[in-house]
Amino acid sequence: MIEEAALAKTLAAGASLVAGIALLIGLAGVARYAAMSASAVCDYPSPSASELRSEQPRTTSPTAAVGLCAELSPGEIPAEALAGAERGIIAVQAALRMRGTPYSWGGGGPAGPSFGIGRGAGTRGFDCSGLAEYAWARAGARIGGDTSEQWNAGVHVPRSQIRPGDLIFFASNPASPATIHHVGIAIDATRMVHAPFTGSTVRIDTWAGVPSREREFAGAVRPA
Repeated sequence: MIEEAALAKTLAAGASLVAGIALLIGLAGVARYAAMSASAVCDYPSPSASELRSEQPRTTSPTAAVGLCAELSPGEIPAEALAGAERGIIAVQAALRMRGTPYSWGGGGPAGPSFGIGRGAGTRGFDCSGLAEYAWARAGARIGGDTSEQWNAGVHVPRSQIRPGDLIFFASNPASPATIHHVGIAIDATRMVHAPFTGSTVRIDTWAGVPSREREFAGAVRPA
């Protein structure tokens, strides 16, 4: 089980990574840092309390969702990095606010959780790609509703440059995009928020260093 307190390092770590990338491409002013707490990240547009009440199944408390930012302890975030990663932060926040929502095969989309198809027909929630589509819709991007569309919905980024909101893909054969079967939303370079499988809920998991995930890691995409 991942400690919720560990989220304190999440966005700061991702933003620090972005700062490194910015430095490599010579963006002006990267050396100038502004002291911003992780709670400041929460000022970006994200689902309102009323939206959460209307979109989420009762398995997740609106109060708990709205209180997500209170779980993030202060950390230093480069202002320039924050600006560069803004949409990704919005997307990952939207996904994090859906923690506890049931997995539903074929469920979910831009509007939020929905009843799925097949074995998900009786469950209102998300499957992996439905959660990704919802999260990025909140950030203003249309990435499609299945993993094949999402794989081609942005820029492919090296593993070393993964930042918050990037889509992390897993495949039976990592060399063949046609075998992609799962997608998660990066919190940082090692963890993701995702809808894993029937019987589970939207949750945070570590993927880096996990043998089964490492074997199937196909790549990362930053939606355009």
